[in-house]
Amino acid sequence: MTAWTTANQLTMLRMLLIPAFVILVVYGHLGWALTVFGTAGLTDALDGLIARRSGQKTRLGAWLDPMADKLLLVSAFVVLTVPNLGLANQLPIWLTVLIISRDVGIVLTVAVVNLAIGPRTFRPSIFGKTATATYIVTAVVAMFFNYRGYHSSVVELFVYASLVITIVSALHYMWHAARIIEMTS
Repeated sequence: MTAWTTANQLTMLRMLLIPAFVILVVYGHLGWALTVFGTAGLTDALDGLIARRSGQKTRLGAWLDPMADKLLLVSAFVVLTVPNLGLANQLPIWLTVLIISRDVGIVLTVAVVNLAIGPRTFRPSIFGKTATATYIVTAVVAMFFNYRGYHSSVVELFVYASLVITIVSALHYMWHAARIIEMTS
């Protein structure tokens, strides 16, 4: 089977949409930015569905899909945090820093565990999946109300939901890594 499957092509499309999304937000075309982000989200749902249903799961896709998700979400949170863009619902910098720090911490933990005790599989946990879904909804809600042009407490609700799931998922990954290390000691 070739690695260049329909599912992987959709993942690559998602990655190509990221610069367009960022540029549209920076230049104030918030309706188009929301449309591009929604399209990217649709490719995320479709690539997984296609990969599972048509047997197009590949090692490349297993790496590309989460990378595309992280790039899209980090880009969204960073651009929605940037001051002076005139956004009615600017995301707090502390949240963006926390989310990025969590992701960097997970990557570093996996790397250290793999280097120290050998290859181990870290499957996405329910908390990690919930975090990703929460981040997507937070970004969509913020972009929607930014497009509408008014501050909404709904955005603040999702900001704090993102904070809680970031902490919970980070603690869960740390606990999981500690268990792996304990079992090999």
